[in-house]
Amino acid sequence: MRTVHAVEDSCIESIIHPTRQGDDWIIRQAIALLERRIFGESAVLGSPAEVRDYLRLKLTGEPNEVFAVIFLDTRHRVLSYEPLFHGTIDQTAVYPRVVVQRALAANAAAVILAHQHPSGCIEPSMADRAITSRLKAALELIDIRVLDHFIIGKGEPYSFAEAGLL
Repeated sequence: MRTVHAVEDSCIESIIHPTRQGDDWIIRQAIALLERRIFGESAVLGSPAEVRDYLRLKLTGEPNEVFAVIFLDTRHRVLSYEPLFHGTIDQTAVYPRVVVQRALAANAAAVILAHQHPSGCIEPSMADRAITSRLKAALELIDIRVLDHFIIGKGEPYSFAEAGLL
């Protein structure tokens, strides 16, 4: 069997034994496809599943915690995705002032917060709950809604909104 670095056709042989480099290419293509769907000209977040898939692809491979924000307009169209804070293997310093500044600069009406736990555990810590509350309060002062906060790890991402924590 031959090893192929890119999937150029639908032959099963071209996808049976992809190399690590081939895996990386597939992941980049998947991210690009989701970005076109989510960040297209008139892309409106149609489902939480699309957001989860996108965030999983963006954040799962990070060796250290990354705190990111998706900025949305009044119709929940995506304005931008920004990884704002980078931390260590088990924590990230998040500054509400910076999030508020970026939200105002983007002219956002709503945001979706996300970070990943390199350990894989998706249960929110007390610090996760506290920063979510602080960000929600700070953004409410300037009429920006926090729609959700996802924690990315192993398995299905944790949603603060679905858990009733927002």
